[in-house]
Amino acid sequence: MTGTSMTGTSMTGTSMTGTSMTGASMTGATTLRALHHGRAPGDPLVLPNPWDAATARVLAAAGFPALATPSAGIAASLGYRDGEIPADEMFAAVARIARAVDVPVTADIEGGYGLAPAEIVDRLLEAGAVGCNLEDGDRAADALKDARRQADWLAEVRAAAGDRLVINARVDVFVRGAGARGRGAGGRAESTDPTDPTDPTDPTDPTDPERLAEEAIDRGRRYVAAGADCVYPIFAPPRLLPRLAAGIGAPLNAMAKPDGPSVRELGESGATRVTFGPGLFRRALAAVEDIAEQLRPT
Repeated sequence: MTGTSMTGTSMTGTSMTGTSMTGASMTGATTLRALHHGRAPGDPLVLPNPWDAATARVLAAAGFPALATPSAGIAASLGYRDGEIPADEMFAAVARIARAVDVPVTADIEGGYGLAPAEIVDRLLEAGAVGCNLEDGDRAADALKDARRQADWLAEVRAAAGDRLVINARVDVFVRGAGARGRGAGGRAESTDPTDPTDPTDPTDPTDPERLAEEAIDRGRRYVAAGADCVYPIFAPPRLLPRLAAGIGAPLNAMAKPDGPSVRELGESGATRVTFGPGLFRRALAAVEDIAEQLRPT
């Protein structure tokens, strides 16, 4: 952002009001959404993950067309463990990042912090974000949320947002195991839905990658039908990306890791969008540790 303008939309102080906020959000979301489509294999949308205004400016100056904030990176930079940052602090951090650059910013807001869909949308737009990650894992229960309820909830977020937000629906089956209900003793799925035909004594391994892929596809399809623009099966094995991309039939987000496939390889496997989670933050922290070691008196 130069001075007090963002993509030609004037701002007063640090907040936009009325039509100007809606217009900027629509423009940013339209731009970000378009970046997910028409991409050649091997050329995914690369969204690096700034955790503060300074890193956001560096990444925007490097020419990246959009940025994605990492919840874990922001939390760590503010002294919190992943998943424990208060909502107010997360939205404030996102706002500082969005104010600092003139490219679209999408925000990882975990599971939504217990906020109502309309409030989630309002808080994101007030912060200047034009997209968000919303995950279907229940961190407190170390389980997955019911897929149908999650889809209904995403539909409410979409209804409140209209076209003003690009929704990246994170699917946590590769984090928490299969089963839409959560896990009981030994990690076995336990249903709370009396109409669910799943046999609680089913011996199928809930961590089997093939079973996880099936559930990720089912969840991804539900979330796209509910209005998600992109699906993020976090920690999916790269070998499963072609199957996930074909099965879900929508833009697919993959995470790049230092010891994993390259960005190009992830794109060739079916990823439309590549992010790095807290990886950039951790690399920066490692660099500071190296500098500190060099500065330490011998």
